Amino acid sequence: MKYLVRLLLKLSGWKIDQRSPEGVEKCVIVVGPHTSNWDFVIGRMAFVMYGIKPKILIKNDLFFPPLGWFLKAIGGIPVDRKKNNNITDMAVKLFNEHEKLFMVFTPEGTRSYNPNWKKGFYYIAVKAKVPIYICYMDYEKKIGGFHSIYYPTGDVDADIVYIKGIMGQFKGKYPENGVH
Repeated sequence: MKYLVRLLLKLSGWKIDQRSPEGVEKCVIVVGPHTSNWDFVIGRMAFVMYGIKPKILIKNDLFFPPLGWFLKAIGGIPVDRKKNNNITDMAVKLFNEHEKLFMVFTPEGTRSYNPNWKKGFYYIAVKAKVPIYICYMDYEKKIGGFHSIYYPTGDVDADIVYIKGIMGQFKGKYPENGVH
């Protein structure tokens, strides 16, 4: 599988950052800027290259056969966003039940520009006592991957400003929808 993914990335001109999360067993991963459905495809290929099997919370509307089977096979976890579920507690439970877990989030919560990020990823990291790994995708340079690890301070607003500062350096497929 790695050989095929390496070939696809090469043919498309994409490179994967050589930094990897070595020594990290559990973390919340935030990826940005998220401006296109292609982010998922390229990001998932990057995880294959890193040898990581991430978990991704995906709206349950997409879990119909055969797409749902595929999404589950690549780490998708169905979430009903219409119900008043406690997704934070569900995610923390997953962290507590696994020795190794990488859970991926796009904090913008949409592919359109959104200055008001969803904060669930942050609260999950704090409650599960795991770091946040900042990942990026830069369509301008066609490179993406792990940027840096971040330990939440408890000041959600300041921490999100810090993470936005890192992600704001990179250009999404549609830069006008990226992190400003």
